[in-house]
Amino acid sequence: MELQLATKRAFISGSTQGIGYAIARALLREGAEVVINGRDADRVEESVQSLRREVAGAVVSGIAADFSDADDVQRLIGSIGRVEILVNNVGLFDVAAFADVTDAEWARYLDVNVMSGVRLSRALLPSMLADRWGRILFISSESGVDVPADMTHYGVTKAAMIALGNGLAKLTRGTEVTVNTILGGPTYSDGVAATVGQIAESQGMPVEALKSAIIGQNQTSLLERFIEPDEIAHLAAYLASPLSSATNGAAVRADGGVLTTML
Repeated sequence: MELQLATKRAFISGSTQGIGYAIARALLREGAEVVINGRDADRVEESVQSLRREVAGAVVSGIAADFSDADDVQRLIGSIGRVEILVNNVGLFDVAAFADVTDAEWARYLDVNVMSGVRLSRALLPSMLADRWGRILFISSESGVDVPADMTHYGVTKAAMIALGNGLAKLTRGTEVTVNTILGGPTYSDGVAATVGQIAESQGMPVEALKSAIIGQNQTSLLERFIEPDEIAHLAAYLASPLSSATNGAAVRADGGVLTTML
């Protein structure tokens, strides 16, 4: 399917690996120009070069910025240039008991997972509305709907992303600008792969066996395996395209059937 992205320019936060990197690659393959982002300048440059090797003719660049630093974010916004597709992907996650998560950690999660999208959208949405075309995507999680007891701080920020996307969509009435959220499920990103690899090594078991055991604990998964980052990226590329014009203000699932509600 031709997604009509050849003239579009995209910025993806947190995109030197995992889902963000996969989305960058998917958009580049559709002919879009892409600006990627990460905290470390060397890592950003490595990912830019990697994408150029993977996608012939890729027009890709990178900007290093730490989304836990408001001044760094403002510097990024000042240098990002004109963007027609914004993908708010950057995020923190870990497993922690609710009682152990400090106020400072709550603030850090809210700043990176939620305020990054607030700041970028506030900067980039006005030009999209003026041009009457644009796409904003939030990469949220099924954990924003079914909040895990051992990741409450993470789930709350992912729920806030869903609300933010829905609210921003209401500002786009009568234009060809859309704002949508993807609800991803358990995804075998680079970070997850590293953690699984470490656990498998410490327990002396094959990685694939541990992956199956982890997913086996999830009784509602219809996919019954980890989602691959590319599977999230395919949906993101469609929602970023002109073909998705009738989808706005939506929370679209790519969760492998983990969520059990119909809507």
